[in-house]
Amino acid sequence: MTEDNEGLKERLARQGEEALGKFAQDLLENPIVTSALTRAFEARERAVQAQEAAMGALNLPSAADLERLTRRIRSVAQRLEGVEDSLDRLDRRLEGIGEGPAAADRLERIEEQLAKIAAVLESGAAAAGKPASASKSVPAREPAAAGKPASARKAAPARKPAARKPAARKPSAPKAS
Repeated sequence: MTEDNEGLKERLARQGEEALGKFAQDLLENPIVTSALTRAFEARERAVQAQEAAMGALNLPSAADLERLTRRIRSVAQRLEGVEDSLDRLDRRLEGIGEGPAAADRLERIEEQLAKIAAVLESGAAAAGKPASASKSVPAREPAAAGKPASARKAAPARKPAARKPAARKPSAPKAS
């Protein structure tokens, strides 16, 4: 009995689908129905255009404008997240570079090397017979204090420009009268 019920259900479902398909096909082939559907879709399109024009006249955004704006905001938000991630990575790298005794030790070694170079230059100038003040030496600086900003450090004293000797004038020839 259950097989008969199942077979009957399948047969009725199949016949109903076939009848519905035939009815839909007949409707679509009917010129009156197709022209009515065409006019309905055209009227809908004109209504949408009139609505957009009215909203534009009232300076209100349309649904398409809102959708475009939403996509743009999402795009900007994704870009901003990327920039924030890059800044976080850069901040972590800078924290590792600028802090700690390693940076201060390195700076101190560089300053010691500069002092040695300045001493060698001064001794070379003295050996050449030039006074030490005439040689261009690097002014000694105090070692930079670790952790202090550059504005808090003492600035090196400004150098005075070297005095120039006046150029010797040639004696002028006596004027003939």
